Amino acid sequence: MSRAPEVVRETPRPGPVPRYDLEPWLARGVVAGITGRGTEAGSGFDLGLWSDAPVREVMTRWRAFRRALPGFDTWVLGGQVHGTAVEVVGAGRGWTQVDGIDGWVTTASGVLLTVTVADCIPVYLLVPGRGIALLHAGWRGTAGGILAAGLDRLLTGTGSAPSSVVMHAGIGICGSCYEVGSEVMAGCGAPAEGPGPWHLDLRTHLAGQARSLGIGTISISGWCSGHDRPSFYSHRASGGSDGRMVAYLGMPHRIDSDSAGR
Repeated sequence: MSRAPEVVRETPRPGPVPRYDLEPWLARGVVAGITGRGTEAGSGFDLGLWSDAPVREVMTRWRAFRRALPGFDTWVLGGQVHGTAVEVVGAGRGWTQVDGIDGWVTTASGVLLTVTVADCIPVYLLVPGRGIALLHAGWRGTAGGILAAGLDRLLTGTGSAPSSVVMHAGIGICGSCYEVGSEVMAGCGAPAEGPGPWHLDLRTHLAGQARSLGIGTISISGWCSGHDRPSFYSHRASGGSDGRMVAYLGMPHRIDSDSAGR
């Protein structure tokens, strides 16, 4: 019988940028976490680039976010399309946005990988000291095999075995809040018993995929973007009107007191 994945709750950090860090990963030499809604008036700390908000407001929030995480020369963001495309990125300088990318892999320090989410699951992968991957996993990406695609590119880049990989399925919608139709259940290979609708826990499903792929260490977040919507954004709970959080993962040139949020 498979052991259930460890449940890890990201730690809220004080300061002007609402952040929830994956604290145990700091000891592994990486910065990992996600932004939150915060307490700003209006839509909050919304980092979505495709919104009706004034450009100046959005870019001001992004600038504050980037300043809150020192130790990085390169920031990359994909225009997520719920696909399985995973891009490998090397060292560089500046902020790059690429359309049609749902995952990133790097073996370089000083590169911060980011994806936007608001219910979909950010999946963090790490080979300690060698490389990282960050994936955007909604049901289509999960069904299409984005975890396997990201893992394959990470293992190729690091020359590692799956057993050396650490994985965390981060803050997103839980099964109780995620009511779906038969096409989602069928796409994810989950049994759809009874008349429906059904409930699907993507994090549990991804953890099962991870075990099948031989990933050595697996954890899932204890937060839910639906249940905990005062702290996070939820596309489903808001009827499509909510903002976007940004999940982040990187191996900084250094981990100092600012990076750790202390």
